[in-house]
Order: sequence, then C-alpha cells, then structure tokens
Amino acid sequence: MMPWFLALLLCCICTRTKVSGFSSRSSIIKYHHRHTHGPKSITSLSYAIVYPDDEPSEPIDPIALDLAEDANREVTKMMMWAEAMGVQRGEGCTLSPETNDMNKDVHVVAKQDLPNGSPVFYVPEELILSSNKAMVEFRYSDNMVEEFLLAESMKIAEGMINSMEKESEIRHFYLMLKILKEVEKGKDSAWFHWLDSLPRFYSNAVSMSPFCLLCLPPLMKKLAEEERENVNCLVSSIKMVPFLSDLIKDHPRDICNWAYQVAYTRSIATEDGDLRIVPVGDYFNHGSEYTEIDYSFDDEGNYYSYTSYDVPAGSSLRISYADPKNPSFLMTRYGFLDKACPASFCKIMPDDVNEEMVELGYSYDRMLFYSTGEVAEEVWDVILYSNLGLSGEIEDQQALMNAYRQGDSDTKTMLHEKHYQATSTTLMEHIDMFLEELDKLIAKANTVGSERTYVAYEHPRLPLIIEHNIFVRDTFLNVRNRYFVESDTNWIEATRVTVMECNDEECAQAECVQDLEGNYACEGGLGINEDGSGRATSKDIIASY
Repeated sequence: MMPWFLALLLCCICTRTKVSGFSSRSSIIKYHHRHTHGPKSITSLSYAIVYPDDEPSEPIDPIALDLAEDANREVTKMMMWAEAMGVQRGEGCTLSPETNDMNKDVHVVAKQDLPNGSPVFYVPEELILSSNKAMVEFRYSDNMVEEFLLAESMKIAEGMINSMEKESEIRHFYLMLKILKEVEKGKDSAWFHWLDSLPRFYSNAVSMSPFCLLCLPPLMKKLAEEERENVNCLVSSIKMVPFLSDLIKDHPRDICNWAYQVAYTRSIATEDGDLRIVPVGDYFNHGSEYTEIDYSFDDEGNYYSYTSYDVPAGSSLRISYADPKNPSFLMTRYGFLDKACPASFCKIMPDDVNEEMVELGYSYDRMLFYSTGEVAEEVWDVILYSNLGLSGEIEDQQALMNAYRQGDSDTKTMLHEKHYQATSTTLMEHIDMFLEELDKLIAKANTVGSERTYVAYEHPRLPLIIEHNIFVRDTFLNVRNRYFVESDTNWIEATRVTVMECNDEECAQAECVQDLEGNYACEGGLGINEDGSGRATSKDIIASY
C-alpha cells in the first residue's frame, strides 16, 4: 500500500478548487486511498484486498499512536494535515487549546466578529469516517471468496451484539472497527494526524474508577453502568473480528476502549441513519441554551458549517451534543458538567413505571426540576397518580387520567387541590432523602478528595463527580426553598410571580406568591418601614410562573 505522504505528494498535482466563502489559502485536494482489511498473517485469517501494483508496506507499528492519558495532542500537525487534505476554514475562526493542560480541551472559537451565516469549516466527503462506509469496507469485497469470509466473520461479531440486545449499537461498532484498523496501520493511515490530535483523557463513565462509581447518585450510576455494559459488549465483539491484530485487541493501553470513546463522543447522526465523524468538524464544544453553529451535508456527502447568528469575537462556537435538560447523561457519555443546563431530572425512579405514568410524562426529559426552583407539571401529575394507586383511590386515579386525556384542566386542578397535602409531602420527602444521599456521596468522595496526589493518580475524575453532585444538590435545594418554606400558602393553588416594587425614590424586585384571594407573600423587594408598613407604593407583576 502506498504510504500516505507519497499519495499526498501526488495529489498535490491535482486541480485545486475553492469552496465559496472559505479562505483562499485552503484548497480541495482529492486524496485517493485504497482501503485494505488488514495485513496478511500466518496465525490468523486475513481478508486483505490485494492490489498487484501496490508495493509492500513497512511493518505496521501497533503503538505508533501514543495513547497515554498524559500524551500531548498534536493539534497543529492535524490542522496542517487537514488543509493539505482539502479541509477549508473560514477566516474568522480557529482552534483554541486551554493552556497548561497538554491540550486536553481544544475547541473552536471566533477570533473576530462573525456575522450570521459566516462559513466556518468545509470538509470533503472522502475525509469523513462513516458507519455506512465502514459497513461496506468490512462486509463486502470484489472477491467472492473473500466476501464470504468477511460476511461469516462479521456475522459472528454482530451475532454477539444482537445476543446482548444491543442491535442499536451496530453502527457504532463499525465506526470503532474503522478507527482501530486505522490505528493498526500506524503512520501509514491517511487519518494518522487526525487520530494523533484526539483526546486521550476522558472523564466519562467508561473511564471512571470503581470508587468513582460508588460516589455517583442513583440515576447517574444507572447510566454509568449501562454505558460500561455497552462498552464491554462492543469490545468483546471487536475481539471476535479475525482480521484485526491481536496486538490491537489486547494492547495494555485499552485501545479498544479508546476507540469506543472516539466513536461515541465524536460522531453525529444523520437523517438517513448514518453515523459520521467529521475531522476538524468534531472540535465544536457543546452548547445548552443556544448554539452558534449550524451544519449540513450536501448531496455528495461534503460537510459545511456556518454560524447561526452574529457571533462576537472570542466566543466559543458550539453545537448541541444531546438534550440539554439531562446533565447526568452529558457527563456520563461525554465527561463534562454543563452548569448552563436549565433543568435536570427530578431523580424520582419508581420500581414500576406503567404505560399510564409514561403517558402522563414520566421520562428523564420531562420529569424536571428547574434551576430556578420550579417543578415541571409532569412531576406533580406522576406523584399524584402514584399516590392514588398506592392508597387504593382508583376512581380518582382514573379521573386524573381522563382529565389529562381530555385536556380537562378544571378537573385536574380539583384533584391536585384535593390531594395536595399528600402529594407535596411525597415530593418533600423525596427531596430530603435525595439531599441526604447526596451529602453522603459528597462526604464519601471527600474521604480521598483532600489527598491531591492520590486523587490525581488513582481517581482523577473524582473532583468532577463532586462538582456534579454539588450542582445537583443546589438544584434540589432551590426546589425545596421555593416550595417548602414555612408558609400557609398552597403552592398548587398559588400563582408564583416576580414583582417590581417601587416608591417615589427607588424600585426593587421581589419573588412572591399570590393566593386565590389576591394576597401576596414575598421575599426581597423594598421591605417595610419601622412602623411595619410596606415601603412600596406600587407592585407590578413582571413575570409569572
């Protein structure tokens, strides 16, 4: 097989074409790379496609890529490689590594003001890794005998995935296999410099130590266990593939686990069901409240990204990785805590969730506690439904379901008022129990958290877990303080409002509850005079909840 640098030298002779809106310093260079399915081996079957005009390649170095967690990411070399391979970059953006962290976090930023619709990256189709293309590469061949052997070997690997009920992960499996085959090629891989620029250190569930898992709250622990079960399934299936070197499969650096991290944290799903990793386009960070980048693929599969609004200089350019209302999933899968998340799952996890509870809204993305202290309507509905079932009040339980289905808000409100005491008590008990559990988990983590050297070497993800637990705790405290302060107000009946209190001299904002008779109970605002009278001469509602 022709080494990539000789192929690149030949390709530089090709006609250069500029995509509209991108820097003239970059150009599209068509890189023609013949894919093979592995080197010939005496001890294992090989299904390599042999091209008679190819010269024998140098022996493959299975560890040409330094995957140590403290290895430096060669981002500059990657950008030089990307430009030579046809990637085009808009004038106003750049990759910005964090300082003094061995390039652990490298992301795209605007180096100047970028108007809405400004071009950011163009990536040619042939540079994009794709589950569809990987399936073709590893399932089919021009040689009938070879194709039969490929089909049989992949049937075994896929069968293992299916037997563990992980059919939905097949596309990630093929992306992993493609990454591993390129790692196996070492510096002969057309993607070597991109691979050498990728993160080695992760803080997600797959990378956590057993002690770290003990410090996770229930939902995140459940998600982490599912993630680790998933990686074990796919890695076991990878090891059934005969044309992948044993040196790769059993490498002490856990190259298979690293390939899993790359496939799951850097791929994007397309409308046709494909999974694609776009070199350079995979350097956008996640945004929760809004994102600065829109991206698309043309009919030929080329990738384009543009700004989605006017972006000031110095801003991070971001896309959305997943539902922003599920910070536990983001941390489990991607390994970061998104403090900009507007809400998080309320952590109510009944032993049995039936179809009617799901219909009322039981799901991680609807049973929400908001950072403002608000509780989603679905939480109240599901708690009421569950309580009515436990107390045997089936008639009221079905009345709730009928009111929900018919959009009968009056009947639904009546049922909430009737059972408010029990519903609010259940919610408060859940909050208090969860806060107590979080305090224990934080204390457990802190038993080693003060030993900085020990944490750095044995549990380097522990500080992030502590930060996550404190973040969730603060959200729960906000809910408790909002709904369960000492007050005679029925919060289900009340209207929660933000009020602007003013007199002739000043104004101040207050958070208030207005009961059904129009009376206010407020915190903040202008306060009272020495004689006990209110200082405000006017109160205007500026927001209601």
